Amino acid sequence: MSVSKARLSVYFEGPFWVGLYRREDGDGCRVCKVTFGAEPRDQEVLDYLQRHWRELSFSPLAEGEREPDRSPNPKRARREARRAVRPTGAGTWAQQAIQLQREQMKTQRKADSRARREAEQERKFALRQEKRRKKHRGH
Repeated sequence: MSVSKARLSVYFEGPFWVGLYRREDGDGCRVCKVTFGAEPRDQEVLDYLQRHWRELSFSPLAEGEREPDRSPNPKRARREARRAVRPTGAGTWAQQAIQLQREQMKTQRKADSRARREAEQERKFALRQEKRRKKHRGH
């Protein structure tokens, strides 16, 4: 049986508040970065996730080691809870997943712009050919 975990971290990055939604399953981790304007309240974050769930763009699968599923001792649990409450930003695994998503979007943008540029060149060439044909029609 595969266990899935989801975690949402909201932290301040530069002039904006950012939400990092992280999904872990048996294969690895997928991450989605959401930028909020002002500091969002809990209810606003929940409403945003419910409304825009299908529009979220998750990163490709990032392979990595899963966290162990056993419960730590009480002192360690308290320490980890205190650490989780402090704003820390994105973890390294999440950063790698976001970087992978950026690279994927960059290659997609390059391919789209190349296709547009080639289509424009073909259109201009066809116009020039048509103009040449019209000039020679009179002779």
